Amino acid sequence: MKKVTMQVSGMHCASCALIINKALIKKEGVKETNVNFSTSKAMVTYDEKKVKESTIIETIKNTGYTAMILTPGNNSKEAEFSKNELNHIKKTFFLSLAFTLPIFVIGMILMPIGIEIPYAELILFLLATPVQFVVGKQFYLGAWSALKNKAGSMDTLIAIGTSAAYAISVYSLISGTGGQYFETSAILITLVLLGKWLEQIAKNKTNDAIKKLMNLTPKTATVLRNGKEIELTVDSIILGDIIIVKPGEKIPVDGIIIEGYTSIDESMITGESMPVEKKKGNEVIGGTINKNGTFKFKATKIGENTTLAHIIKLIDEAQSRKAPIQRYADTISGFFVPTVIVIAIGTFLTWYFVFEMGFSFSILTSVAVLVIACPCALGLATPTSIMVGTGMGAKHGILIKGGDALETAHKLKYIIFDKTGTITKGIPEVTNIITTGRISENKILKIAASLEKTSEHPLADAIVEKAKQEKIKLESVKHFKAIPGHGIEAEIKGKKYFLGNTKLMQRESITITNIKTQMEILEAEGKTVMILSNTKQILGMIAAADAIKDTSKEAVAALEKLGLEVYMITGDNKRTAHAIATQAGIKNVFAEVLPQDKAEYVKKLQENGKYKVAMVGDGINDSPALAQADIGIAMGSGTDVAMETGNIVLMQNNLKDVAKAIKLSKITIRKIKQNMFWALFYNVVGIPVAAGVLYFSFGILLSPIIAGGAMALSSVSVVTNALLMKRKKL
Repeated sequence: MKKVTMQVSGMHCASCALIINKALIKKEGVKETNVNFSTSKAMVTYDEKKVKESTIIETIKNTGYTAMILTPGNNSKEAEFSKNELNHIKKTFFLSLAFTLPIFVIGMILMPIGIEIPYAELILFLLATPVQFVVGKQFYLGAWSALKNKAGSMDTLIAIGTSAAYAISVYSLISGTGGQYFETSAILITLVLLGKWLEQIAKNKTNDAIKKLMNLTPKTATVLRNGKEIELTVDSIILGDIIIVKPGEKIPVDGIIIEGYTSIDESMITGESMPVEKKKGNEVIGGTINKNGTFKFKATKIGENTTLAHIIKLIDEAQSRKAPIQRYADTISGFFVPTVIVIAIGTFLTWYFVFEMGFSFSILTSVAVLVIACPCALGLATPTSIMVGTGMGAKHGILIKGGDALETAHKLKYIIFDKTGTITKGIPEVTNIITTGRISENKILKIAASLEKTSEHPLADAIVEKAKQEKIKLESVKHFKAIPGHGIEAEIKGKKYFLGNTKLMQRESITITNIKTQMEILEAEGKTVMILSNTKQILGMIAAADAIKDTSKEAVAALEKLGLEVYMITGDNKRTAHAIATQAGIKNVFAEVLPQDKAEYVKKLQENGKYKVAMVGDGINDSPALAQADIGIAMGSGTDVAMETGNIVLMQNNLKDVAKAIKLSKITIRKIKQNMFWALFYNVVGIPVAAGVLYFSFGILLSPIIAGGAMALSSVSVVTNALLMKRKKL
């Protein structure tokens, strides 16, 4: 199976997207399609042995639209498309306006007040015809395309409505019976185009986050080849190239620093506002900004494989994937246009035959029904909100991989955290240094670190690191010996020392009675205790633990405030697990769980789909549990594995972002529901008013021109309402 993303031009409403979807899914070899009207993109998953990309493009072309393949990592085509699309709509609008303004002045100002203009109706005909058939050609093509595919769209409604008004006017002109409505058809088309232009401007703003990411990568880079510094385009960089980055410059691709020291602003990638210090051996991400210090790095990822390209692809896919709530809008859109046409015909027949209001009155009322009932607002309600929501997430370093994840997150009841590397830092740290009084705490650390500097035990690094932090100079060690399951022994300046557990002390016949109580207290806190002694007596203890992250307690409190039940799952023993959970403020614990069994605990909480469960893990050994959960939230500061595994990826590795992601989901769903309500309310109210139900009671009748303005305004208002989400604080 292969997945391809295409830019589609010519779509005017959600019905257009449905037409393309239907045509593509019928093709043999096409497994899944997702055509998004808001982004003007189609994502197609297909079997490349059964169908070719060229066939997919040809299928889209046969439905009346055009498509081009988008290559990951190369965003120039997409940017050019958006610019051209906006310019095309703008030019078409102003062309239409140039003909419509004189029609408006003559037909709606001068003639109604009694000013006679020679050949006025002929002039109006000559001005209205280019608007109807040159500017309006796109609506006829769209309507024909919909008809071929046995569907209806906005183009169908506009084409029928304006054609009716234009045809009556031509008949009146030829027959000399009077009563022309050229201004109605021309102004309608112009208003629709104005609405599309404003809508396109607003839609472009919904994608600000991804545009900013696209603009992060510099165009050129300074590369060291054959001992010379040369300036190359970023596309010319190859794996293994040595690249020089100076203060203030953007890093062109991903790599590893081989020389130099600096601090880098990674805020656009991770959402972290503080610059990150980098030295030899540290990874750098393409698109981030070098603050100070010149350094050299080796390119390890280029083109579509860079972290930035991967993030852009994920956001792109997220904005294209539909939320389940969108199905309601798609279902309604599927039968909406035929229903409106039936209502419009019914309106004409009722006014003409039942109330005998005359042909012109009856036809204009039915035209108003056709025009006001455009399904654009309904089609835009969900995708625009998802685009803004995923964009907001990206800005805060939260990658949400689809509308489905964004929708499900607000329904969560339980959230399970992995312990190591998620609740805790994943690296042991020295937490306590205790002396028996014979030597100082500083001396205990110095001896222990000197003994451990050649050890390979996981806790050895913690002790040596602590000594580095305290700037303690280590002693040389002789006769070092590791005793498996016990600890180590060695000599410093001719004196023998032991560092290990109680088994080691018992082996050397050293009593631990005087420290036993303190040891039990430390172990109850989930800490590992190492005892330091000489050949005669205990000198002190060093306790180390995988400390919880600074943000863990706050994150748990924030989630409980949102109404979620928080669990921790770990392979550790119950005493250690409960000690860590207590520090983090977690009441529910699953302890002594093997990695392969974690998914079963997720299943238990789900209770056959009754409850929604999220799993938060590091994206590697937690993969089965992340996959089983309704929402998998992966930690990992943008690692490839995390990006592939979770539905949501926390780029900052900050647990507080879990609550932010859920809050964002609640905000987005609230906005979707608002938009869908107003889009449906607008049609439920607008269609009857346009049909004239208030005419006899209140004398209110909607002209097709006002209906056209209202239709354009509804689409713009839905997009604008989605954009208001940006003001919300997470």
